Amino acid sequence: MKLSVLDQAPITSGNTAAEALKKAEELAVLTDELGYSRMWMAEHHGTNGYASSAPEVTAAHLAAKTKNIRIGTGGVMMMHYSPLKLAEVFKTLSALSPGRIDFGVGRAPGGDTNAMYALSEGRQPMLDNMYEKFDTALKLINDEVPEDRLYRKTIATPAHIALPEAWLLGSSGSSALKAARMGVGYSFAQFFMGGMTKEIFDEYKKNFQPSAFMDKPEINVAYLVTTAETKEEAEFEAGPQDIARLWLSQGRMGQLMTPEEAQNYPLTEIDRMTIKENRKLHLVGEPKEIAARLNEEQAHYGFDEAMICSIPHSQEKRLDVYRLLAKELL
Repeated sequence: MKLSVLDQAPITSGNTAAEALKKAEELAVLTDELGYSRMWMAEHHGTNGYASSAPEVTAAHLAAKTKNIRIGTGGVMMMHYSPLKLAEVFKTLSALSPGRIDFGVGRAPGGDTNAMYALSEGRQPMLDNMYEKFDTALKLINDEVPEDRLYRKTIATPAHIALPEAWLLGSSGSSALKAARMGVGYSFAQFFMGGMTKEIFDEYKKNFQPSAFMDKPEINVAYLVTTAETKEEAEFEAGPQDIARLWLSQGRMGQLMTPEEAQNYPLTEIDRMTIKENRKLHLVGEPKEIAARLNEEQAHYGFDEAMICSIPHSQEKRLDVYRLLAKELL
């Protein structure tokens, strides 16, 4: 199975944002050595929990620090940027690291309403033209003339460069058909809301139209994973993420606590029920158990690649997750 990495540069308690970005670099270097296929940086705004607010900038740094692994965004949030700017950024990245850049885009804001309006300088964000914006950016990247009149009389530089791969992110399946018709990869965020079905992926494959960016359908699925040498250790390391997702369901955000703090965190019966339900979207266990689950789901759903997001509090424990999974699956 192909394995990849999704990173949000989490700022865990007792650590700084600068340290979180440095840890992203450490993760990129390790997973490059281990044979992972790609590493994507997410985009988050208005939070002290994640340092990845400019994934395209971090991608440039990670590409320079690695040799073989593909580097990209998972994803850049299109609503905040002009298609011309998107095209110029990713053409520049691809010119600097040809054959290794992924242009992954999402339609969400990546932050709350305050951040969304601040990024649009107080203007009403355009929320209903995401696919058109993506199409325009793709045409500009490929040195084509877009249909949108605003972009017909300009070019995106640098021109005539090796194309990045293009990917559309989704968490409900509604974008699968759009990705197919645009001829781009489809990335499903299973860890976000669940809802993965074979029908979503079959529809994507059936309707895929080859493009300059991808000649055959490609699907990756993003999982939240915590694994360790023993199940007991994995459960211990997963505790902070249980609390983080509990807080998220309550409309709260904060930095990831330590496993010890999570172990002693007071929980109501409703909290425990919520955590149990959330665990359906969080794979926790020994490496062989996780590997078997991923292989089983790949065989059933028909995706090509598992993208692993793992957020233990300790950087060493986080790196161990990727080491252990590589040992079982690569």
